[in-house]
Amino acid sequence: PDSYRKPYLIKVTSDWCFSCIHIEPVWREVVLELEPLGVGIGVIDSGYERRLLQHLGVYQHPTILGVISGRVRFFKNAVVWENLRQFLENLLPTNLIEQVTVTNSANFLSAWQQDNKPRVLTFHQRTAELLMYKLAAFTYKDYVAFGSVDTKVQKSEELLNQYSINMDIPTWLIFKEKVTKPIYLIQNKNMKRHIIDEILSKNKFLLVPRLTSQKLLEELCLVRENRRQRRYCVLLITGEGEGFRASYNSFVSFASVNAEESLRFVYVYREWQQAFSDALLQMAPKLTAASQVVIFEQRNTPGKVFYTVLEDGWAGSEEDEEQLFDRLNHLLAEGDYKLLPHQAVLAELNEEFASIFLVRWLHVLIDYASHFWESGFNQNWREMMPLISLLFSVIFILFGAFIIQTFSEPSEQERSPGAEKQEPAAAKAQEEPKKQRSNSAGTPRSLEKNYVEVTELTYVNYTSNLVRLMPGHINVLVVVTDTTKDALLQKFAHEVYAVTWNKALHFSFLNLTKHGRWLENVLEFAQDPSPISNVPDESSPNQDYAGYVLALNGHRKYFCLFKPQDSSRKEGCPAANSPGSDPQGSAAAPAAG
Repeated sequence: PDSYRKPYLIKVTSDWCFSCIHIEPVWREVVLELEPLGVGIGVIDSGYERRLLQHLGVYQHPTILGVISGRVRFFKNAVVWENLRQFLENLLPTNLIEQVTVTNSANFLSAWQQDNKPRVLTFHQRTAELLMYKLAAFTYKDYVAFGSVDTKVQKSEELLNQYSINMDIPTWLIFKEKVTKPIYLIQNKNMKRHIIDEILSKNKFLLVPRLTSQKLLEELCLVRENRRQRRYCVLLITGEGEGFRASYNSFVSFASVNAEESLRFVYVYREWQQAFSDALLQMAPKLTAASQVVIFEQRNTPGKVFYTVLEDGWAGSEEDEEQLFDRLNHLLAEGDYKLLPHQAVLAELNEEFASIFLVRWLHVLIDYASHFWESGFNQNWREMMPLISLLFSVIFILFGAFIIQTFSEPSEQERSPGAEKQEPAAAKAQEEPKKQRSNSAGTPRSLEKNYVEVTELTYVNYTSNLVRLMPGHINVLVVVTDTTKDALLQKFAHEVYAVTWNKALHFSFLNLTKHGRWLENVLEFAQDPSPISNVPDESSPNQDYAGYVLALNGHRKYFCLFKPQDSSRKEGCPAANSPGSDPQGSAAAPAAG
């Protein structure tokens, strides 16, 4: 967990490692130079920590690791001082210190209103000092924003004159709410890390910070641990906007004059922390002022507070300041519990700077991907083999499935691609229960489907709709012409509607004008001792087959013929071969009628 505050360099060695002896002088120099700057140093003996090394993926000696923010990175270059220094700088995030010039200095210093952080402005000439500044910026990245001014650049002269900076001495300026004047100045030729830590730890919050998270509340408003200890939080509940700027500025001015070790001045935006604010103002519903000041103290139980509210609110007037001053003096002098008459359990503060879920998920995904990419090349192949095997197995399965699907024959239910392009001629018939046949009274049918879909049989869908029908499926075909098409299809749909519940029946129509030769071939070559063509009403070459209905079984290769001339006569259905060619007129297989 400490790697979230400072980076670590770890050397992996062993007693029998002769190569480790050669890098020992360089490693000793690294320890002497980097440890005072705030870098964590560690050594792992492989003879005692084998399980830890297997978890880290270390299988050779010597090995140098870098650990930062819980992530492990491997040093892969020659073990010399410059390479190790560059490796350490690469471990640190690139946006820790912002480069500040005359053009962006005002924006940098005034950005505390957005991120709620003090500003540190550093002036330096040597790049060696920049590493220590980066390490300090990483340690305090959650509290302080850092900017750097390179004094060797000509554009920095105006800033040097503005703050009276000596170019020969490293200088730090700390700014809070007042951006025109630094609250703290550090100048030292030999800037040490412990001096930086001591000063930053005392100035890591604004003079009046905004409560933007529960963690910040717990750090600023500590729980009272004993009766002698007095810790009070003076809270301004205000709004966001120019209309509240005057009351906020007066509150900051009051806090700068009356700063005490036992007092912590803070503020919240009521619209951002509604539940938290309402819990403190519920005992004073008659307050009408736009901004309110609450003095509270946490005792024993975190979240439970004792508090009081200024009756007249806070407008920033002299009377308001006098009233607040007197109330605080009584609390600090007497410490009487009666001065805080109200109790409340505070709701947890909202995380105002928390990114939305999608952004956080994307950042985590990028971190894991980069970690996998970087560590994958350093892991021993023996440890990477299970992952590689899994990847190749998945690729092989997907490739095999693609090959099988590509070269396999289309299923019997699959329609040809051309069938999707033609528009089926659908004849819709309204349900008429009184006119349905008696044997269809109890048949199940989907209540949502109140029409019959009748598809035209052409050379495009001939194979899929007829030849390759599934076993037991029948294609009921009505023969029409251009002139009789609409009337016959409407009558045909009305007659077959009662049996549309049967999924084994398919309904089609054949345009005699286009495919009359196919029908003649089917009837002519039907295998029967007395061919259909010899029947008197069918021997004429101009025979009109409009209204004929054929029930064709493509799997068993037979069909039944129903002729409209004589409805009382039923045709037989002897076994036969179904048509074996497309409807363009080539010879069909014999069939019986």
